[in-house]
Amino acid sequence: MTNNDVFRRLKYAFNYNPEKIILLFAQVGVKVDRVDISKYLEKDTDEKENTSLTDFQFASFLNGMIVENRGKKDGKIPVAEKELDNNIIFRKLRIALNLKDTDILELLKLAGFNFGKSELSAFFRKPTHQHYKKCQDQVLRNFLNALFLKHQENKGK
Repeated sequence: MTNNDVFRRLKYAFNYNPEKIILLFAQVGVKVDRVDISKYLEKDTDEKENTSLTDFQFASFLNGMIVENRGKKDGKIPVAEKELDNNIIFRKLRIALNLKDTDILELLKLAGFNFGKSELSAFFRKPTHQHYKKCQDQVLRNFLNALFLKHQENKGK
């Protein structure tokens, strides 16, 4: 999945408007405007090429979600990674949404994706750990779908 794919899914899952997205970027000192956001949200087609979110920009957005929901750690703004993978994205979402393993497993079950606790914990280990496992697109996609379903379910209440 590209950064833009995940960004789009998060925007719709949490019903973020452009002002909220600008605020999330601003939480970590990154300036974006409505034009940038609409370019990030455009679907990539053959006729026109969307503006891709760099790993640094997307990590900044995710860090903005963390700061917005959890506050700054020791009063410091988190430093955005220059390279992202699905494991880092998943970890940042877990932190931002204050989710425990059981919460994530329930969300995945909501999306019809059964997963074991040991399989899940492997994603959050250090890459050098012998039981580390790379998070595949399918797992992240199902997690994002579950966030959307959960948020829509809560919206209806």
